Amino acid sequence: MNPPPADPQALADLHARCFERPAPWTAGAFASLLEGRGAFLLTEPQGFLLGRALAGEAELLTLAVAPEARRRGLGRRLVAGFRDECQARAVEEAFLEVAEDNLAARQLYQSLGWLEAGLRRRYYGPATDAVVMRLTLRATQEGG
Repeated sequence: MNPPPADPQALADLHARCFERPAPWTAGAFASLLEGRGAFLLTEPQGFLLGRALAGEAELLTLAVAPEARRRGLGRRLVAGFRDECQARAVEEAFLEVAEDNLAARQLYQSLGWLEAGLRRRYYGPATDAVVMRLTLRATQEGG
């Protein structure tokens, strides 16, 4: 399944196949995010990444890879594409939240240079914290 770019229902359908917890996003949520300033969507067959970049910062909002397509490099390509898009938009730092118990995702992000920067308690519900991760893309003027 390759969701057509900017088709909120197709994105929601794939997202629902990928996530039970946290709750999958609705077509309305995708439509709203896609209309927002700085939003960008990267797609591959059987996966997508939604990001947002504004004022030198970016956020990786969600990454979805169909269960049958995992462990084949698709997520890695999408996250690398996110980095490329951020660099094209002169982003200096990017952030994301990932469920603390999602070790596969955390390892993927760490292997691509993301560092753990904090913890959001109960971000995904009463039993699941989120790890905040940061990717530095360019040195700031103050830091050289």
